[in-house]
Amino acid sequence: MWQSQRMISGRTRTDKLQSVMRWCTRGRVRTLCLGLACLSVLLHVLLVMLTLSVYQTPCEPHSQLPGETIRALADPNAAPRSDSHGKAPSDPRQPGVSSRDVSGDHKMAAQTREESSAVKQGGIVEPLGETVKVKPVSSPELQPLKPNLTQLEALFAHPLYNLPGAPLQEEDWLLRVKPKVKENELDSPQWLSASEEGYAALHLNGDVETHPPWLRFHLGINRWHLYDHKDPNLRQLEEQLTSHKIVSAVQKTGGTQLKLVMSFPNYGQSLFKPMKQDRNDETNYNLYYFSDFERHNAEIGAFHLDRVLGFRRVPPAVGRLVDVITEIKDITTDRKLAKTFFNSPVGNACFYGQCSYYCSTEHAVCGRPRALEASMATMLPDLSLAPRRSWRSPWRRSYSRSKLAQWETEKDYCDTVKKTPPYNQGTRLVDLIDMAILDFLMSNMDRHHYETFEKFGNDTFLIHLDNGRAFGRFSKDEPSILAPLEQCCRIRRSTLEKLQLLALPHYHLSVVMRASLSQDPLTAVAPLLSEPHLEALDRRLARVLKVVGHCQEQYGNVIYNDIPDYP
Repeated sequence: MWQSQRMISGRTRTDKLQSVMRWCTRGRVRTLCLGLACLSVLLHVLLVMLTLSVYQTPCEPHSQLPGETIRALADPNAAPRSDSHGKAPSDPRQPGVSSRDVSGDHKMAAQTREESSAVKQGGIVEPLGETVKVKPVSSPELQPLKPNLTQLEALFAHPLYNLPGAPLQEEDWLLRVKPKVKENELDSPQWLSASEEGYAALHLNGDVETHPPWLRFHLGINRWHLYDHKDPNLRQLEEQLTSHKIVSAVQKTGGTQLKLVMSFPNYGQSLFKPMKQDRNDETNYNLYYFSDFERHNAEIGAFHLDRVLGFRRVPPAVGRLVDVITEIKDITTDRKLAKTFFNSPVGNACFYGQCSYYCSTEHAVCGRPRALEASMATMLPDLSLAPRRSWRSPWRRSYSRSKLAQWETEKDYCDTVKKTPPYNQGTRLVDLIDMAILDFLMSNMDRHHYETFEKFGNDTFLIHLDNGRAFGRFSKDEPSILAPLEQCCRIRRSTLEKLQLLALPHYHLSVVMRASLSQDPLTAVAPLLSEPHLEALDRRLARVLKVVGHCQEQYGNVIYNDIPDYP
């Protein structure tokens, strides 16, 4: 009995203790909840105050990144925007570096998305059937330096560029017009295409003025150069390449990369090289020279540089915006090419063709969404009319990752070359050195062969063809390209005089190149060569003159005087 009462009283005390603890716990919870509620209110008040302060602060637009600005379809004629103090901002551009890996593969999905966004941000592309026009949108933050056409005109008016040459004989012309043509030859079917659709009816006669520009260009080729310095037909030829209707597009056989042959209504043709990468992308340092992509702007830049140097050995090349659908896909008769067209994930029209390398969906060429930049180079006369001979360059590279060429290991290699025909007589050796100087200035390491017209034998100029791998790097020079000059220590006087002229402030090479390139239609989209590439030209020119000076100190007279009448 006593024990049961004791147990009841114990339970009562336990219940009272538990009730007291529950009451204390509920009190603490109420206090904690009240504190959290106050903290939440305080945080909301601070957030509202911060938001109001941000809305009251005026926002300034973000400046575009250099790469984005150049990829956008910027207006090069817009004046630089001045700051609040009335001073024009300095050019903050930095060289871009290609993001390609060692294997040279492109990330096409990222590229097409990037290209699509560039069109949306930079300009409006309108497909117009025959041509594609771009309406540029002004981007005043970053603009190229204004081209000085006056200096270019002054350069071409200099006596060095207007020296009288030796009179040309009949055998010095590559092609000649027949003095008399039979009536049945005028109506020969050789001037008619297979389908005749899109081609104009040609009625050729002895009057050169009635010939189309491409034919006048062919008739103007002689023993010493491809075209005359003051040939008025050059402008008409460039106009044909940029604006005439394209009636046929087929893939060119041979070569490692994609190239097309475009035909015009007047039976003229051009070599089409598409844009494969941003013109400011610098070649990856981990890539070998034979793994690089060809560039459309390199072909155009090579023509202008060759002309500025006074060589006139590169066929005229201009830039053009081509509609991938209406000017290639819809008119091609090349079935193999037609099978390679597709639309990218972002809706851009793409194709890749068939070739030895870089012709696959991973390396496709894509429009934006249909407009595609390309170089259009004038085709030389057909081989059946004017056969050409291909020569292996004595300074050809090994095209191997582990082996060196003979000229890279032998210091007296040029002595062997001088004893080997055709370099043992005539101007062939200094012609080759001219080509090496051109290649060094534009950083072209891919000169394994060169060509000449068979009609002229060994007494003629070298044709500077296939310059697509030039202008790949601007931050690094490749001194091995100058090996012919350094090892042979021989140079034309006319070449040296022009190089020294282009080193003067009034005829700075970068200045006249900027002016010359500004006349190309693609400059309305973006500069064909960026400022770092133009600055590299001046730097490399100084290097060439330094090598010549070293040769003169070592050997004395190293100049081949091809202009004895020049003072």
